Amino acid sequence: MSTLDFGKVPLGPDHAPVVVAEMSGNHNGDLGRALEIVDMVADSGAQALKLQTYTADTITIDVDNEHFRVSGEHDLWGGRTLHDLYTEAHTPWDWHEPIFERARDRGLVAFSAPFDPTAVDFLEDLDVPAYKVASAEIVDLPLVRRMAETGKPVVISTGMASMEEIAAAVRAARETGNEDLVVLGCTASYPAPPEESNLRTIPVLGEAFGTHVGLSDHTAGIGVAVAAVALGATLLEKHVTLARAEGGVDSAFSLEPDELAALVRESAAARAALGTGRVGPKEAEAEVLRFRRSLYVVADVRAGDRVTADNVRSIRPAGGLAPDLFDVVSGRTFTRDVARGTPLGWDLV
Repeated sequence: MSTLDFGKVPLGPDHAPVVVAEMSGNHNGDLGRALEIVDMVADSGAQALKLQTYTADTITIDVDNEHFRVSGEHDLWGGRTLHDLYTEAHTPWDWHEPIFERARDRGLVAFSAPFDPTAVDFLEDLDVPAYKVASAEIVDLPLVRRMAETGKPVVISTGMASMEEIAAAVRAARETGNEDLVVLGCTASYPAPPEESNLRTIPVLGEAFGTHVGLSDHTAGIGVAVAAVALGATLLEKHVTLARAEGGVDSAFSLEPDELAALVRESAAARAALGTGRVGPKEAEAEVLRFRRSLYVVADVRAGDRVTADNVRSIRPAGGLAPDLFDVVSGRTFTRDVARGTPLGWDLV
Protein backbone atom coordinates (compact mmCIF):
# COMPACT_ATOMS: atom_id res chain seq x y z
CA MET A 1 0.00 0.00 0.00
CA SER A 2 1.53 3.30 -1.09
CA THR A 3 1.81 6.26 1.25
CA LEU A 4 -1.15 8.67 1.24
CA ASP A 5 -0.54 12.40 1.54
CA PHE A 6 -2.96 13.22 4.34
CA GLY A 7 -2.78 16.99 4.46
CA LYS A 8 1.02 16.86 4.12
CA VAL A 9 1.26 14.17 6.82
CA PRO A 10 2.34 10.79 5.41
CA LEU A 11 -0.19 8.03 6.10
CA GLY A 12 0.68 4.41 5.51
CA PRO A 13 2.23 1.27 6.96
CA ASP A 14 5.75 2.71 6.73
CA HIS A 15 4.91 5.61 9.03
CA ALA A 16 3.70 6.12 12.58
CA PRO A 17 -0.11 6.00 12.76
CA VAL A 18 -1.84 9.31 12.13
CA VAL A 19 -3.60 10.19 15.38
CA VAL A 20 -6.76 12.23 14.79
CA ALA A 21 -8.14 14.10 17.80
CA GLU A 22 -11.91 14.62 17.54
CA MET A 23 -13.08 17.73 19.36
CA SER A 24 -16.79 17.04 18.84
CA GLY A 25 -18.87 19.01 21.38
CA ASN A 26 -16.27 18.99 24.14
CA HIS A 27 -15.72 22.72 23.65
CA ASN A 28 -18.88 23.05 25.79
CA GLY A 29 -20.09 26.00 23.77
CA ASP A 30 -16.99 28.09 24.44
CA LEU A 31 -14.70 29.15 21.58
CA GLY A 32 -11.89 29.86 24.02
CA ARG A 33 -12.10 26.28 25.28
CA ALA A 34 -12.14 25.04 21.68
CA LEU A 35 -8.88 26.87 20.99
CA GLU A 36 -7.39 25.44 24.20
CA ILE A 37 -8.24 21.98 22.90
CA VAL A 38 -6.43 22.78 19.66
CA ASP A 39 -3.32 23.75 21.59
CA MET A 40 -3.57 20.65 23.75
CA VAL A 41 -3.79 18.43 20.68
CA ALA A 42 -0.73 20.08 19.17
CA ASP A 43 1.20 19.76 22.42
CA SER A 44 0.34 16.03 22.57
CA GLY A 45 2.13 15.27 19.32
CA ALA A 46 -1.05 14.18 17.51
CA GLN A 47 -0.98 15.04 13.83
CA ALA A 48 -4.59 15.98 13.14
CA LEU A 49 -7.64 17.72 14.58
CA LYS A 50 -11.17 16.95 13.43
CA LEU A 51 -14.42 18.83 13.86
CA GLN A 52 -18.00 17.95 12.96
CA THR A 53 -19.78 20.39 10.68
CA TYR A 54 -23.53 20.56 11.06
CA THR A 55 -26.30 22.45 12.79
CA ALA A 56 -29.21 20.84 14.57
CA ASP A 57 -31.40 21.81 11.60
CA THR A 58 -29.07 20.42 8.91
CA ILE A 59 -28.79 17.05 10.62
CA THR A 60 -32.36 16.56 11.88
CA ILE A 61 -35.61 18.42 12.65
CA ASP A 62 -37.06 19.68 15.91
CA VAL A 63 -39.61 16.97 16.68
CA ASP A 64 -40.17 15.21 19.98
CA ASN A 65 -41.44 11.71 19.45
CA GLU A 66 -39.99 8.22 19.76
CA HIS A 67 -38.32 8.45 16.34
CA PHE A 68 -36.34 11.53 17.32
CA ARG A 69 -35.53 10.67 20.93
CA VAL A 70 -32.54 8.76 22.32
CA SER A 71 -33.60 5.67 24.25
CA GLY A 72 -34.06 6.33 27.94
CA GLU A 73 -31.57 3.58 28.83
CA HIS A 74 -28.65 5.26 27.04
CA ASP A 75 -25.77 5.88 29.45
CA LEU A 76 -25.03 9.44 28.34
CA TRP A 77 -27.92 10.92 26.38
CA GLY A 78 -30.98 8.94 27.49
CA GLY A 79 -34.31 10.62 26.79
CA ARG A 80 -32.92 13.60 24.90
CA THR A 81 -34.26 14.59 21.51
CA LEU A 82 -31.84 14.58 18.60
CA HIS A 83 -32.42 18.28 17.97
CA ASP A 84 -31.66 19.16 21.60
CA LEU A 85 -28.55 16.98 21.66
CA TYR A 86 -27.17 18.36 18.39
CA THR A 87 -27.91 21.93 19.45
CA GLU A 88 -25.61 21.39 22.42
CA ALA A 89 -22.96 19.38 20.60
CA HIS A 90 -22.53 21.29 17.36
CA THR A 91 -19.58 23.52 16.62
CA PRO A 92 -20.83 26.91 15.35
CA TRP A 93 -19.83 27.40 11.75
CA ASP A 94 -18.29 30.80 12.41
CA TRP A 95 -15.89 29.09 14.83
CA HIS A 96 -14.43 26.85 12.15
CA GLU A 97 -12.13 29.44 10.60
CA PRO A 98 -10.42 30.52 13.85
CA ILE A 99 -10.15 26.90 14.99
CA PHE A 100 -8.65 25.80 11.68
CA GLU A 101 -6.31 28.80 11.63
CA ARG A 102 -5.05 27.99 15.14
CA ALA A 103 -4.64 24.34 14.18
CA ARG A 104 -2.64 25.16 11.05
CA ASP A 105 -0.47 27.59 13.01
CA ARG A 106 0.29 24.73 15.41
CA GLY A 107 1.20 22.36 12.58
CA LEU A 108 -1.96 20.24 12.68
CA VAL A 109 -3.95 18.80 9.81
CA ALA A 110 -7.39 20.29 10.48
CA PHE A 111 -10.43 18.78 8.78
CA SER A 112 -14.03 17.86 9.47
CA ALA A 113 -16.94 15.50 9.01
CA PRO A 114 -19.68 17.32 7.06
CA PHE A 115 -23.21 16.08 7.54
CA ASP A 116 -24.90 17.54 4.49
CA PRO A 117 -23.87 19.07 1.12
CA THR A 118 -24.03 22.64 2.44
CA ALA A 119 -21.41 21.68 5.01
CA VAL A 120 -19.15 20.33 2.25
CA ASP A 121 -19.49 23.61 0.34
CA PHE A 122 -18.71 25.56 3.50
CA LEU A 123 -15.64 23.45 4.24
CA GLU A 124 -14.42 23.77 0.65
CA ASP A 125 -14.43 27.54 1.11
CA LEU A 126 -12.15 26.96 4.11
CA ASP A 127 -9.89 24.71 1.99
CA VAL A 128 -9.90 21.71 4.32
CA PRO A 129 -7.40 19.03 3.26
CA ALA A 130 -9.58 15.95 3.91
CA TYR A 131 -13.08 14.76 4.79
CA LYS A 132 -14.60 12.22 7.14
CA VAL A 133 -17.76 10.21 6.47
CA ALA A 134 -19.35 9.60 9.87
CA SER A 135 -20.69 6.11 10.54
CA ALA A 136 -24.36 7.08 10.40
CA GLU A 137 -23.80 8.90 7.10
CA ILE A 138 -22.18 5.96 5.29
CA VAL A 139 -25.55 5.14 3.69
CA ASP A 140 -25.91 8.69 2.31
CA LEU A 141 -24.14 7.89 -0.95
CA PRO A 142 -24.78 11.30 -2.57
CA LEU A 143 -23.01 12.88 0.41
CA VAL A 144 -20.12 10.41 0.11
CA ARG A 145 -19.78 11.26 -3.57
CA ARG A 146 -19.87 14.98 -2.82
CA MET A 147 -16.92 14.64 -0.45
CA ALA A 148 -14.96 12.37 -2.78
CA GLU A 149 -15.39 14.55 -5.84
CA THR A 150 -13.33 17.26 -4.13
CA GLY A 151 -10.36 14.99 -4.84
CA LYS A 152 -9.23 15.13 -1.23
CA PRO A 153 -8.67 12.11 1.02
CA VAL A 154 -11.90 10.67 2.41
CA VAL A 155 -11.98 8.75 5.69
CA ILE A 156 -14.97 6.41 5.91
CA SER A 157 -16.13 5.21 9.32
CA THR A 158 -17.99 1.90 9.28
CA GLY A 159 -19.86 1.67 12.59
CA MET A 160 -23.13 -0.29 12.21
CA ALA A 161 -22.41 -0.96 8.53
CA SER A 162 -22.60 -4.27 6.70
CA MET A 163 -19.98 -5.27 4.14
CA GLU A 164 -22.47 -4.45 1.40
CA GLU A 165 -23.01 -0.94 2.79
CA ILE A 166 -19.27 -0.34 3.14
CA ALA A 167 -18.70 -1.62 -0.40
CA ALA A 168 -21.38 0.75 -1.70
CA ALA A 169 -19.77 3.74 0.02
CA VAL A 170 -16.27 2.85 -1.22
CA ARG A 171 -17.65 2.32 -4.71
CA ALA A 172 -19.47 5.68 -4.59
CA ALA A 173 -16.23 7.43 -3.63
CA ARG A 174 -14.24 5.67 -6.33
CA GLU A 175 -16.83 6.51 -8.98
CA THR A 176 -15.56 10.09 -8.70
CA GLY A 177 -12.01 8.96 -9.50
CA ASN A 178 -10.87 9.41 -5.91
CA GLU A 179 -8.63 6.59 -4.65
CA ASP A 180 -7.35 8.39 -1.54
CA LEU A 181 -9.56 6.48 0.90
CA VAL A 182 -9.15 5.30 4.47
CA VAL A 183 -11.71 2.83 5.84
CA LEU A 184 -12.06 2.75 9.61
CA GLY A 185 -13.24 -0.07 11.79
CA CYS A 186 -15.69 1.36 14.29
CA THR A 187 -18.19 0.37 16.95
CA ALA A 188 -20.85 3.10 16.98
CA SER A 189 -21.60 2.88 20.68
CA TYR A 190 -20.92 5.83 22.96
CA PRO A 191 -19.04 4.71 24.96
CA ALA A 192 -18.09 1.41 23.31
CA PRO A 193 -17.21 -1.72 25.31
CA PRO A 194 -13.75 -3.02 24.37
CA GLU A 195 -15.05 -6.55 23.89
CA GLU A 196 -17.22 -5.30 21.02
CA SER A 197 -14.40 -3.54 19.18
CA ASN A 198 -13.84 -6.55 16.88
CA LEU A 199 -10.41 -5.36 15.78
CA ARG A 200 -9.90 -8.42 13.59
CA THR A 201 -12.12 -6.70 11.02
CA ILE A 202 -9.36 -4.15 10.31
CA PRO A 203 -7.22 -6.39 8.05
CA VAL A 204 -10.42 -7.82 6.56
CA LEU A 205 -11.47 -4.31 5.48
CA GLY A 206 -8.04 -3.62 4.02
CA GLU A 207 -8.01 -6.82 2.02
CA ALA A 208 -11.61 -6.46 0.85
CA PHE A 209 -11.37 -2.87 -0.36
CA GLY A 210 -7.69 -2.29 -1.07
CA THR A 211 -7.62 0.90 0.99
CA HIS A 212 -5.72 2.21 3.96
CA VAL A 213 -7.42 1.14 7.17
CA GLY A 214 -7.69 2.42 10.70
CA LEU A 215 -9.90 2.68 13.76
CA SER A 216 -12.46 5.16 15.03
CA ASP A 217 -12.44 4.23 18.70
CA HIS A 218 -15.00 5.16 21.34
CA THR A 219 -13.74 2.96 24.16
CA ALA A 220 -12.22 4.41 27.31
CA GLY A 221 -8.42 4.61 27.39
CA ILE A 222 -5.89 3.83 24.68
CA GLY A 223 -5.46 0.05 24.84
CA VAL A 224 -7.85 -0.79 22.03
CA ALA A 225 -6.41 1.85 19.70
CA VAL A 226 -2.83 0.73 20.32
CA ALA A 227 -3.81 -2.89 19.70
CA ALA A 228 -5.32 -1.88 16.35
CA VAL A 229 -1.89 -0.87 15.09
CA ALA A 230 -0.75 -4.50 15.22
CA LEU A 231 -3.61 -5.34 12.85
CA GLY A 232 -2.65 -2.72 10.29
CA ALA A 233 -4.35 0.48 11.43
CA THR A 234 -2.64 3.52 9.91
CA LEU A 235 -5.08 6.11 11.32
CA LEU A 236 -6.48 6.26 14.85
CA GLU A 237 -9.34 8.57 15.78
CA LYS A 238 -10.23 9.37 19.40
CA HIS A 239 -12.43 12.01 21.00
CA VAL A 240 -10.51 14.40 23.25
CA THR A 241 -11.24 16.80 26.08
CA LEU A 242 -9.30 19.07 28.41
CA ALA A 243 -10.74 17.29 31.47
CA ARG A 244 -13.51 14.71 31.77
CA ALA A 245 -14.47 16.15 35.16
CA GLU A 246 -15.50 19.37 33.45
CA GLY A 247 -18.22 17.55 31.55
CA GLY A 248 -19.10 17.77 27.89
CA VAL A 249 -21.36 15.86 25.59
CA ASP A 250 -18.66 13.28 24.74
CA SER A 251 -16.39 13.69 27.74
CA ALA A 252 -17.10 10.27 29.27
CA PHE A 253 -15.24 8.44 26.47
CA SER A 254 -12.77 11.18 25.53
CA LEU A 255 -9.04 11.23 26.19
CA GLU A 256 -7.48 13.79 28.48
CA PRO A 257 -4.19 15.49 27.48
CA ASP A 258 -1.80 12.99 29.08
CA GLU A 259 -3.77 10.08 27.61
CA LEU A 260 -3.68 11.57 24.11
CA ALA A 261 0.08 12.08 24.39
CA ALA A 262 0.39 8.46 25.55
CA LEU A 263 -1.61 7.28 22.54
CA VAL A 264 0.69 9.14 20.16
CA ARG A 265 3.76 7.70 21.85
CA GLU A 266 2.54 4.12 22.27
CA SER A 267 0.94 3.79 18.85
CA ALA A 268 4.21 4.87 17.24
CA ALA A 269 6.04 2.33 19.40
CA ALA A 270 3.54 -0.37 18.41
CA ARG A 271 4.12 0.27 14.70
CA ALA A 272 7.88 0.29 15.14
CA ALA A 273 7.63 -2.99 17.05
CA LEU A 274 5.95 -4.83 14.17
CA GLY A 275 9.22 -5.42 12.34
CA THR A 276 9.51 -7.51 9.19
CA GLY A 277 8.35 -10.96 10.23
CA ARG A 278 11.83 -12.41 9.74
CA VAL A 279 12.80 -14.78 12.54
CA GLY A 280 16.39 -14.58 13.78
CA PRO A 281 18.77 -12.53 15.91
CA LYS A 282 18.08 -8.82 15.89
CA GLU A 283 20.64 -6.08 15.75
CA ALA A 284 19.62 -4.90 19.22
CA GLU A 285 20.40 -8.38 20.59
CA ALA A 286 24.03 -8.43 19.44
CA GLU A 287 25.52 -7.72 22.85
CA VAL A 288 23.32 -10.22 24.69
CA LEU A 289 23.98 -12.80 21.95
CA ARG A 290 27.61 -12.82 23.08
CA PHE A 291 26.51 -14.23 26.41
CA ARG A 292 24.67 -17.33 25.31
CA ARG A 293 25.84 -20.53 26.98
CA SER A 294 28.56 -22.65 25.40
CA LEU A 295 31.23 -25.16 26.46
CA TYR A 296 34.18 -23.65 28.28
CA VAL A 297 37.26 -25.07 29.96
CA VAL A 298 36.63 -24.29 33.66
CA ALA A 299 39.89 -25.70 35.13
CA ASP A 300 43.49 -25.55 33.94
CA VAL A 301 44.30 -28.74 32.03
CA ARG A 302 47.37 -30.26 30.44
CA ALA A 303 47.82 -32.03 27.12
CA GLY A 304 46.54 -35.61 27.44
CA ASP A 305 44.01 -34.86 30.23
CA ARG A 306 40.57 -36.22 29.55
CA VAL A 307 37.51 -33.99 29.10
CA THR A 308 35.28 -34.37 32.15
CA ALA A 309 32.41 -32.54 33.79
CA ASP A 310 34.98 -31.13 36.22
CA ASN A 311 37.02 -29.32 33.61
CA VAL A 312 34.44 -28.53 30.90
CA ARG A 313 31.00 -27.03 31.55
CA SER A 314 28.18 -25.23 29.79
CA ILE A 315 28.43 -21.63 30.98
CA ARG A 316 27.99 -18.12 29.73
CA PRO A 317 29.37 -16.59 27.46
CA ALA A 318 29.19 -17.86 23.89
CA GLY A 319 32.29 -18.72 21.90
CA GLY A 320 32.71 -22.41 22.64
CA LEU A 321 31.07 -25.51 21.23
CA ALA A 322 27.32 -25.92 21.66
CA PRO A 323 26.29 -27.29 25.08
CA ASP A 324 24.64 -30.31 23.46
CA LEU A 325 28.06 -31.48 22.22
CA PHE A 326 29.37 -32.25 25.71
CA ASP A 327 28.53 -35.94 25.35
CA VAL A 328 30.48 -35.99 22.07
CA VAL A 329 33.68 -34.54 23.58
CA SER A 330 33.44 -36.13 27.03
CA GLY A 331 36.26 -38.63 27.51
CA ARG A 332 38.39 -37.28 24.69
CA THR A 333 41.84 -35.91 25.52
CA PHE A 334 43.12 -32.37 25.30
CA THR A 335 45.63 -31.79 22.50
CA ARG A 336 47.55 -29.16 24.48
CA ASP A 337 47.66 -27.30 27.76
CA VAL A 338 44.56 -25.12 28.14
CA ALA A 339 43.95 -22.33 30.64
CA ARG A 340 40.76 -21.95 32.63
CA GLY A 341 38.32 -19.63 30.82
CA THR A 342 39.17 -20.81 27.30
CA PRO A 343 36.23 -21.56 24.95
CA LEU A 344 36.27 -25.23 23.99
CA GLY A 345 36.82 -25.78 20.27
CA TRP A 346 37.42 -28.85 18.15
CA ASP A 347 41.11 -27.95 17.93
CA LEU A 348 41.55 -28.51 21.67
CA VAL A 349 40.38 -32.17 21.78
